[in-house]
Amino acid sequence: MASSGREKARSLLRRRFTGLKMLAPPLMPVDVKIYNLLQKEIRMKIYVGNLSYEVTEEDLRLALEQFGQVESATIIKDKHSGQSKGFGFVEMASKAEGQSAIDGLNGKELKGRALNVNEARPRTESRGSRGGYGGGRGGQGGGRGGRGRGR
Repeated sequence: MASSGREKARSLLRRRFTGLKMLAPPLMPVDVKIYNLLQKEIRMKIYVGNLSYEVTEEDLRLALEQFGQVESATIIKDKHSGQSKGFGFVEMASKAEGQSAIDGLNGKELKGRALNVNEARPRTESRGSRGGYGGGRGGQGGGRGGRGRGR
């Protein structure tokens, strides 16, 4: 019985939030949490690897639009040179459209390169960590002079 009540509540929330383009979050914090959970459940983020350096975000968007609504398309670039790192992410409006894009494009060529397309994995928490040690120059002394110079 508890399951049917839960399903009714989920159905009501889906009708309330699905397809809603929000300009601002709802006023109640509970609604924001529910909305965010539903969006994660509905959308799919896709990793697209082995991209040619000539592929633009617009090229990526156009390649995936044939499979459904593309919410965003981003190519990851080097922060210093601005050159593509050869991979990107696309967010599709639904999991079904995302799976269709994965099935349809994985291994297919785009600008001379066979694409590697799969569902993106969540980021890990350890991003930017160096394992507890900050690097540095190490060793004894440093700077001018040294040890054992008879001073």
